[in-house]
Amino acid sequence: MTAIENQADSFHGLPPFPVDVPTAPLLRLSLKNLLAQNEAEVQSLSKACEELGFFYLDLSDAGAISQILDNADKLFHVGTKLFELPLEEKQRYDFSGQKSYFGYKAQGVGVVDRQGNLDRNEFYNVSKDDILGVSESLPAPDILRDNHQALKSFIESSHSIVTLILELLDKSLGLPDSTLANIHRLQAASGDQVRFIKAPPQPVNDRRTALGEHTDFGSVTILFNRLGGLQVLPPGADADWLYVRPLPGHAIVNLGDAMVKFTNGLLRSNIHRVTSPPGEQADSTRYSLVYFSRPEDDVPLCRLEGSSRIPELGDNVVEEQITTGTEILSRRIKV
Repeated sequence: MTAIENQADSFHGLPPFPVDVPTAPLLRLSLKNLLAQNEAEVQSLSKACEELGFFYLDLSDAGAISQILDNADKLFHVGTKLFELPLEEKQRYDFSGQKSYFGYKAQGVGVVDRQGNLDRNEFYNVSKDDILGVSESLPAPDILRDNHQALKSFIESSHSIVTLILELLDKSLGLPDSTLANIHRLQAASGDQVRFIKAPPQPVNDRRTALGEHTDFGSVTILFNRLGGLQVLPPGADADWLYVRPLPGHAIVNLGDAMVKFTNGLLRSNIHRVTSPPGEQADSTRYSLVYFSRPEDDVPLCRLEGSSRIPELGDNVVEEQITTGTEILSRRIKV
């Protein structure tokens, strides 16, 4: 194992990730090098986004943006307290059946596999637009109101990373400067959100999928977790599910379906799922913190013009009905 992997076995005092579990071959990128537009690192970003759509991002050496690690630590504590609230209190903010994707989702309300098994996690979605004052304030528990500044800082830091990734992808795709960044502006109305997730230990005799296989429907996802459980299915007919090992000081970044739409399939939104953590980690509660970046509400999800690399649709290909970020979010609310 590398030094980083040895560190990962004990960070935050959690049980170690097993050494004998096959893991996904995610590239490890440095935010510091991306900020410096190091040519080799930018090429690695392009490779990761085109081949797997997942990569590690080292945040530990990136100066001011490294504060996102401190913000994430604070919000992990907030998430623990949030999920300790009585179920009756959390259900006051349940978004099921509402015209919103923000608020609480209880465990066991979604089907995760063909056998009809229900999900084994609960989560709470916090709107970026709410926290930044882009939209009207939404009802929320006191624990979230009391940590408004920590949420705001986390959103701003996360979004700055998203913007950097999009600007570098503009260059690698041959798009005019800021094409992607200008349809993912921080202060513009969008479905961007922070998600707190809790997945308790599963029964020893029934450890299975906690969140079913899916792709993300947005643009860029930034994930912080400390226990295994996330799995990706690499491309290929003979591929099998592989765990993604959490690494200290790193986020796990992946692209969503919107980026596939914008690039006519050049960039990849890879299928993934969450299952019970491996080895001794299975006996611990798995908390995660996620920032989902999505296109602005009125942006059409279609092939972007002006690129020297994005494939054409082809003479006999008709692009399916164009939707917007708002329409995609509305569909998810109805699921």
